[in-house]
Amino acid sequence: MTRPPTAAQRRVIEAADPVTGRLRGTQAQLAALVKHGLAFRHARPPHDHFLTPAGHRIREAEAGPGTEAEPGAVAAERPAAAGVFAARAGGEDPAPESGPARLREVRGAWQGMLELRRMTNPDGATDRPCGWERSHLVQAAALALEAAGHRPAGPDGEGGYRVRETPQPEAVAVHAPDAEALRACAATLERTGWQVGEYTEPRTRARYLLASPRRV
Repeated sequence: MTRPPTAAQRRVIEAADPVTGRLRGTQAQLAALVKHGLAFRHARPPHDHFLTPAGHRIREAEAGPGTEAEPGAVAAERPAAAGVFAARAGGEDPAPESGPARLREVRGAWQGMLELRRMTNPDGATDRPCGWERSHLVQAAALALEAAGHRPAGPDGEGGYRVRETPQPEAVAVHAPDAEALRACAATLERTGWQVGEYTEPRTRARYLLASPRRV
């Protein structure tokens, strides 16, 4: 990109679907965003336009510090700003609100993620993670768990799952309060396209999952 987007183009970027990154605008606006590498036109009908990673970075900057405005929604360890969905990785402080409205948001975000898989996986598959999930591992795993009904840990880190980064490429650690909850998390992740192994933390002897997005 050689110059920043215009005010009109920024408005289109800011109005992108918070889950899928799908764009709405005039053909001229969308074509300009594609030209500058901020959007791409999907090859399959209806040939909708979506934000690229560069476009998402612009949107995040517009949202301001401490917010996430990306598809699938996911601020891993901090609450979302108003109007921005954030999947819960566990341990958020203060504890986010829950209830029917939250359930609807989570279900909508997961359906949006499945649509993003369909639109961006080369073969249109929805049974394995897409490129966005591979670059946002904690957020993607947390969304899969929360959408399946698992309860995230509270601010004290107890009582539910916790998803955390690891030094290993394309892998996250998932912790749960007991063996049964850990097995349930493993089953959910495997069902939603992740490869999962169970390991023991050397220092504490606590069991945890190491999960990676499945490629085939």
